[in-house]
Amino acid sequence: MKLFTFLIAGTCFIMASCNQPAPPVAEQKAETKQCVDNDSTFQWEVDRFEDTRILRYRLPCFDRLTQKQKELVYYLTQAGLAGRDIMWDQNYRYNLDIRSVLEKIYTTYQGDKNAAEWSNFESYLKQVWMSNGIHHHYSNLKHQPKFSREYFDALCQAASTECSAEIREVIFNPKIAPRKVEKDAAKGLVENSAVNFYGEGVTTKDAEKYYAALEKPDDRTPLSYGINANLVKKDGVISEEVYRIGGKYGAALEKVVYWLEKAEKVAESDKQAVCFRKLIQFYQTGDLRTWDDFNIQWVKSAGDDIDFIQGFVEVYNDPLGRRGSYESIVEINDFEASDRMKVMMDNAQWFEDNSPTMKEHKKAEVKGVTFKVVNVAGEAGDASPSTPIGVNLPNAQWIRSTHGSKSVSLGNIEDAYNKAAGSGMLEEFANDSEEIDRAKKYGEVSGKLHTAMHEVIGHASGKINDGVGPSSTTLKEFASTIEEGRADLVALYYILDQKLVDIGLMESLEVGKAEYDGYIRNGLIGQLRRLKLGEEIEEAHMRNRAWISNWIFEKGKPDSVIVKIERDGETFFDIRDYNKMRGLVGDLLREVQRITSEGDYNAAKALADGYGKKVDQKLHAQVLARAERLNVPPYAGFMNPLLEPVTGEGGIITDVKVTYMNTFAEQMLFYSKNFGFLTK
Repeated sequence: MKLFTFLIAGTCFIMASCNQPAPPVAEQKAETKQCVDNDSTFQWEVDRFEDTRILRYRLPCFDRLTQKQKELVYYLTQAGLAGRDIMWDQNYRYNLDIRSVLEKIYTTYQGDKNAAEWSNFESYLKQVWMSNGIHHHYSNLKHQPKFSREYFDALCQAASTECSAEIREVIFNPKIAPRKVEKDAAKGLVENSAVNFYGEGVTTKDAEKYYAALEKPDDRTPLSYGINANLVKKDGVISEEVYRIGGKYGAALEKVVYWLEKAEKVAESDKQAVCFRKLIQFYQTGDLRTWDDFNIQWVKSAGDDIDFIQGFVEVYNDPLGRRGSYESIVEINDFEASDRMKVMMDNAQWFEDNSPTMKEHKKAEVKGVTFKVVNVAGEAGDASPSTPIGVNLPNAQWIRSTHGSKSVSLGNIEDAYNKAAGSGMLEEFANDSEEIDRAKKYGEVSGKLHTAMHEVIGHASGKINDGVGPSSTTLKEFASTIEEGRADLVALYYILDQKLVDIGLMESLEVGKAEYDGYIRNGLIGQLRRLKLGEEIEEAHMRNRAWISNWIFEKGKPDSVIVKIERDGETFFDIRDYNKMRGLVGDLLREVQRITSEGDYNAAKALADGYGKKVDQKLHAQVLARAERLNVPPYAGFMNPLLEPVTGEGGIITDVKVTYMNTFAEQMLFYSKNFGFLTK
């Protein structure tokens, strides 16, 4: 499960032969003293187009790692990038073909590049790069080119590029594949989704029937059915195409395994080495029990300095919430920041015991909760260019309950957002100077604390009742937004608790007030700037912030907990009673945990649709006008650092150096050239 920042918004995975001897532990651990990056000349923002800006993030103090650790980080980033094309194909079946055509034109066209239509073509290509395909990474709506078919045909001819009539039609006809993921069940979740998880003729009813036959209601260790397979229909028979070597995406997975085998030889610990072997075996066989074995082993390997997320992980892109999108994040522990947050981990049971949820929905024992602040060394697939700021895994509820979970906050990603951000949005949408001053003083720490609590005590809290299936089955298309909202509510409830002051996580309750201000400001106003006028809220994280904010605003009206203010034709929201708002947060958390624990689909639908989907069009138009004059794109994507091995005699790696590419196009073309393992 991921948390995305307001501005755009775990860790080995799976076993070749577990009886193989483990490699030696790296010769020493990285230095643990404070690591501060003070390079004031670093260029954070490198590009802007349409609704997006492209940022870079720093990889601080990489030189403090040992040679073996650097080598491990390099192998893991290569493994992640090797599977990059999988995500492109998962997003839509024509994406790789379209990318190839667009990139060939971009690199070979010698005509007038000062023309307005060339600028529009370049902008469209960058949108496709940003989204790993032709559908917007957040709204799921298809990107519409602002250049004509005739101009595109002329580009193809000038660049000697072949493009089929079918591909042309896909690009230019807005009625073909208009939405990547459909969230409205009445329209047909599978039938109306362009995402490439279901073959021709497969219906929502077909898919639900297929998996209902596999699942056992009394199974306490259910497999993640569908996590690594497409569903296809041939001669009326439904079957799976499994992602594995020798199967679907085998060409890319062979390259992933090649680098994982190198990583296994320089693993930091025996547990991590087993973790690598399990992931390799999973890619070789596609076996779902091996996936579970991997996730269990991954949770146990919590003491290493280098960690990673790698596999078919998050299910947001599947309208039925089953298929995992390919993802990779390589992480280096931020020792000092992790030590500061350890107190939250140590108090996980206290948070569970003192939750406002019903006793029968609480965990009697919170197991294996670990949390680290990490610096990202590289991302790919579902995590790039659009990246989360926090991740909590594994997603299987029974593994989390029995074995625990890992949570990470992506420290250098958050730092990059903060370094690149200005105060314009705050000053435009905050109600008064008191709110602005509080945000400037406490906003950064409150945001990081919210992220940590969302991942650590939010996703790790609560339990599903015996006999109730996983949320993907019971809550269906609403499972993701309800789970993200549940974790947000846990964080919101405790961020205004004196306990956090007492254990040293924040200096005063003013930090919590700053987070309440920011959450309501974003949920009711700020995030609307990401939508085009007339659109409804579809993305899971945006929707959960909307239904939480709208529910609290509505229920608090009798006591004027939050007041809507109209001033000079502009709308603001002012929290008048923070304690009463916290009480409403607790009430909603109790209900959302009940929905999750009992699998109440109708109640989930009432929340997500009733409070989180519809948009006040008059307010939306106002927000768009106010945001436009600030000239701050609502979304951000990230470029990765470039890791380059230094080799000695016999090609042995002796060091790894970190450099930073200058342009978004440079990095995207580099990736296509060197990691395009699924392109023809």
